[in-house]
Amino acid sequence: MTPHNASDDSRWSDLDRPPLNAAALRRALVREDGLYRDIEVVQRTGSTNSDLAALAAAGDADEGAVLVAEEQTAGRGRLDRSWTAPPRSGLFFSVLLKPAEVPVARWGWLPLLTGVAVATGLSRAAGVDTALKWPNDLLVSVGGEERKTGGILAERAGDDGVVIGVGINVTLRANELPVPQAGSLALAGAVGTDRDPLLRAVLRSLEDWYGRWRAAGGDAAVSGLHETYTAGCATLGRAVRAELPGGRAVVGEAVAVDGDGRLVIATESGVQEPVGAGDIVHLRPA
Repeated sequence: MTPHNASDDSRWSDLDRPPLNAAALRRALVREDGLYRDIEVVQRTGSTNSDLAALAAAGDADEGAVLVAEEQTAGRGRLDRSWTAPPRSGLFFSVLLKPAEVPVARWGWLPLLTGVAVATGLSRAAGVDTALKWPNDLLVSVGGEERKTGGILAERAGDDGVVIGVGINVTLRANELPVPQAGSLALAGAVGTDRDPLLRAVLRSLEDWYGRWRAAGGDAAVSGLHETYTAGCATLGRAVRAELPGGRAVVGEAVAVDGDGRLVIATESGVQEPVGAGDIVHLRPA
């Protein structure tokens, strides 16, 4: 038995946080006719997205490669924000996708699709109601307050690929939260925080949604993605401020997600402005 003061390098230094079982994950998820080709679990890395993108660039990773890290030391969110958490306290993984039959103009839906897949998988496996903040944050309710428990980052990998990175706080305790606005599945009252079944549920859900979207040629309406995303998006109907690249800001009500996955904001001057990239702040009702 590991002594209590074992170093963090011990696989069992925190008995509430057992390691993932890579062999069991492969048995459960890698199928001849399925999306996933290989699932690798590493103890520690800087960023699974950077690693998988580098493997793809070198020709050493194919579509459906999954890289999972027990600990990420340089995980990135959008706008290069850092994302770090204690070892084995969350799910930090990246998947390589190559949607060759989908026009590149529709690839902007991939982070939104991943959000739907993650929220669907988590509600099934953790029993936690997860909402989506446009474009790529996962929200849970902790003590009646909206908290960010996960994020999604999509990055191009060469000419034909996209690496989708997902970070989810699973067992983070209140004293471990990086910022007060953060949350975790455990703090949101999850019925289960065993990461193996959670990761399986999320990856199966991603495989399912990606298959539907791809079969529809990336059409978000035909695949049901647009409707499902809209139903689960906590940003719609809210007063928001969009902080856009270049320092401009748009304030108004988030009224729709358009066919390209952009957030449509109705401003006080009566203009409907679609926002394709930017930081969205949910403004509290007056």
